[in-house]
Amino acid sequence: MNASGFGDGSVTIVGGGLAGSEAARVLAAAGFDVALHEMRPERPTPAHKTGDLAELVCSNSLGSREISTGKGVLLAELQLLGSLVVQAATRHAVPAGNSLAVEREGFARDVTGAIAALERVTVVRGEVAALPRGPTLVATGPLTSESLALSIARAAGRTQLFFYDAIAPIVAADSIDADVVYAATRHGRGEPDFLNCPLGPDDYEHFIDELVAAEKVLAKDFEQERYFEGCMPIEVMADRGRQTLAFGPMRPVGLPDPRTGAIPHAVVQLRREDKAGQLYNLVGFQTKLKYPEQKRVFRLIPGLERAEFVRLGSIHRNTFISTPALLCEDLSLRSRRDLWFAGQIVGCEGYAESAAMGLMAALAMVARARGAVLEPPPRTTMIGGLMGYIRDADPRHFQPMNSNFGLLPAPAQRFRGKGARAAKRTWLAERALGDMAAWIERHDLGWLAAGTPTDESSCSASGVTAEAGAASDAGSAA
Repeated sequence: MNASGFGDGSVTIVGGGLAGSEAARVLAAAGFDVALHEMRPERPTPAHKTGDLAELVCSNSLGSREISTGKGVLLAELQLLGSLVVQAATRHAVPAGNSLAVEREGFARDVTGAIAALERVTVVRGEVAALPRGPTLVATGPLTSESLALSIARAAGRTQLFFYDAIAPIVAADSIDADVVYAATRHGRGEPDFLNCPLGPDDYEHFIDELVAAEKVLAKDFEQERYFEGCMPIEVMADRGRQTLAFGPMRPVGLPDPRTGAIPHAVVQLRREDKAGQLYNLVGFQTKLKYPEQKRVFRLIPGLERAEFVRLGSIHRNTFISTPALLCEDLSLRSRRDLWFAGQIVGCEGYAESAAMGLMAALAMVARARGAVLEPPPRTTMIGGLMGYIRDADPRHFQPMNSNFGLLPAPAQRFRGKGARAAKRTWLAERALGDMAAWIERHDLGWLAAGTPTDESSCSASGVTAEAGAASDAGSAA
């Protein structure tokens, strides 16, 4: 493997979590010699307990296996791609209804053993304090060490690296009551791109009562509750005074209801999350309410009584880069094309999502080494939809995203009547899996599930197109 930029065919992966482990498996199968760096146990983190690779530190669930959910489609796509993480999770699954939950220690030991068994992979223990030279994949996750984070900041630009994650909930557009909300931009400036949920005085007072009384998530020992004024939790602002929100994120000034001409007592603004307008963000509603409480309290907002939350709010320590501003389509850094990123650091939320980005970044590295560029899966697939979101989102408001049907292009036909939502999701899921299977076949990627490429497919096994010139230009944006 002596392709330009890859020297002797060796690559470096920094981070032995789900993304790094998944990438190591793919790169080794494609014939690369991989140095997989994991700082634990020599340098522990406040959240991890062991030195095993792919240790799960929050939930032990990879999400629902139901094909009627975004996560279920993602897991099915990863299974088609021979995912190491999904295989290990299946072997160590514990009873959890329709969710793929695992026995944590057995799962992590399984992944660690599978990586150790790969002849081309060397696991190197110890902290990587600065970005290595040569082809490198950074998959360090939300608990990236401070020294490496500073090195990433220098390479990416300090204003484009975030160390604290303030997330507001996102709802599906088709679950918003169109008879209640109205489109308007404050003072009529520009296009009416925001949806506005109007609250009368009684609505507002009831909402504040329930918001203040709702149960909150307690901070971890290693999370200091220091908030920037610009990302203050909504419930913390409410504690400052009953009218604080009415003069803050819920201020109605300049937003008259076109149906009445009157300005409501307060409004909750919904900002479009995607170009197709299938997802909307609750503006200024970053929160530490417990998940069930978020659903209960936020459904008190007029127009959101039946809201489907595709992502719930949270505020916690995190490290992620502004992918839309900094990364090319193949997840490489625009200012340094031999440096790739994967996992939660690129702005995805969830275990399965992290594994998927590790797999895609590895395929992109294989493609580059072979003088081509990765053709991502179609946007109609869950992986392709997630990659499209982190590439095309507005850099000014970029926040991590998990898998959901709102990432996929809507079907041309309309589904009506009882069961329309379920029928639509079934159609989207079938299209996603069909298109993923076709993408795998079109690029001779069957070796991903088999474990190693065949001689016949070794030149095209990375799902690539022959555009090496564009890929090699350090200043281009794929």
